[in-house]
Amino acid sequence: QLQLVESGGGLVQPGGSLRLSCAASGFTLGYYAIGWFRQAPGKEREGVSCISSSGGNTYYAESVKGRVTISRDNTKKTVYLQMNSLKPEDTAVYYCAAVPASISIAQAMCLMTINIDSWGQGTQVTVSS
Repeated sequence: QLQLVESGGGLVQPGGSLRLSCAASGFTLGYYAIGWFRQAPGKEREGVSCISSSGGNTYYAESVKGRVTISRDNTKKTVYLQMNSLKPEDTAVYYCAAVPASISIAQAMCLMTINIDSWGQGTQVTVSS
């Protein structure tokens, strides 16, 4: 059974850094595009960054471009989201999601123009002084 488990969230001061991890089990990670999404209270879920199954293509939302890096290690079955220069507006629950894909769908996945069935339970990120 496909399972995604996020970790690495927490409380950090503005300007700080966090690295989120998405651990995959029950499927072959290398056949899936993975995305990080976030949802703040009272707001819709939005795509933060997505990466193709091979890792060769990535997409970043404008709001995080230059501050966030997505990467994946298929041998460790883990996808990472390194977040630097965090701002209070980055506060949200962060989710990872998986979509089976043999071609790059990173942008479509992050813009949620394709169906996404598999989600993790989320990890809270709070940026506050």
